[in-house]
Amino acid sequence: MSADAEPAPVSAKPPVTLREVAAAAGVSVATASKALNGQGRMTAETRERIRETARLLGFRPNSLAQSLLRKRSFTVGLLTNDTYGRFSLPLMAGVSDALVDNGVSVFLCNVEDDTRLGQLHVEAMLDKRVDGIIATGKRIDRHLPVDLSNLRVPVVYAFTQPDPGAVGLVSDDAGGARLAVEHFVRLGRRRIAHISGPESFAVVHARAQAYRDVLEEHGLPTAEPLLGAWSEAWGHEAVARLFGKAGRVGWPDAVFCGNDQIARGVIDALRERGIRVPDDVGVIGFDNWEIVAEATRPPLTSVDMNLSTLGREAGLALLSLVGGQPAAPGIRKLPCRLVVRQSCGRPPGG
Repeated sequence: MSADAEPAPVSAKPPVTLREVAAAAGVSVATASKALNGQGRMTAETRERIRETARLLGFRPNSLAQSLLRKRSFTVGLLTNDTYGRFSLPLMAGVSDALVDNGVSVFLCNVEDDTRLGQLHVEAMLDKRVDGIIATGKRIDRHLPVDLSNLRVPVVYAFTQPDPGAVGLVSDDAGGARLAVEHFVRLGRRRIAHISGPESFAVVHARAQAYRDVLEEHGLPTAEPLLGAWSEAWGHEAVARLFGKAGRVGWPDAVFCGNDQIARGVIDALRERGIRVPDDVGVIGFDNWEIVAEATRPPLTSVDMNLSTLGREAGLALLSLVGGQPAAPGIRKLPCRLVVRQSCGRPPGG
């Protein structure tokens, strides 16, 4: 072959047919079909030989035909308005993990905050005969901008407000806040401040109440939480309010933050004031957004909402509904976990 010869054009190979599998295995097409579908009477050796032949040839069953046979599409729709993907992507990973072993595919549709776009996506999913829908969002106290009630397929809500009488799964925000504040108490911190996000978020109030509860249980002084934006800039501003007065008397020795961005702003602002983290002040965030938490100096201890686990449980709940198993309606809270890094310090003598 000369160096100037034209390369052969690339073309797709036709799929291996059931007839080819049957011929290679030395059986009829009907026997091959029954073996691959787990049906019919035959020896275990024959069934295994046919399946191994199909695997070696790269045979893939006709999913459309199987769907028609079983009256299922083996697809699930995932609706979200979390355009950034901060919450929906790890949740989708959990959903996929739950469904892949059952041969179910997941496709994601972003409805943004557009009711018309959301309705178009829902209609497209129903046209594709999805087995069910999982709805997720960017906050648990807001409903997606689309009506999912009275659909002909089951719907499970995860990390978004569910319809009345539906199945919903959320992270236990209050429980996560307790983990953070109790950890500070075990470390010997006694003046613990709380900086969080906008007052309009339900999670802000749930975490703040848990913060107060833990301090009261341990007989420690409580302070009114400082509420602002979910941003590093707000973390800077809040530090100026807490540490602005002269002298260290009355300064907090720990700060529990409503998210990791606020916490990162707090740590940067403390450093600029010559206040050492964690030696002088411990800091804990919320969300365990690894790209932020691990890049913070020092690395940030944070509450992880276990979104992948939340997604997995949502996927399993939907599979159960699709299979005809009833599920108790209402909101189910899943536990958070505390990921300990260097920003909160060590216990006395540790």
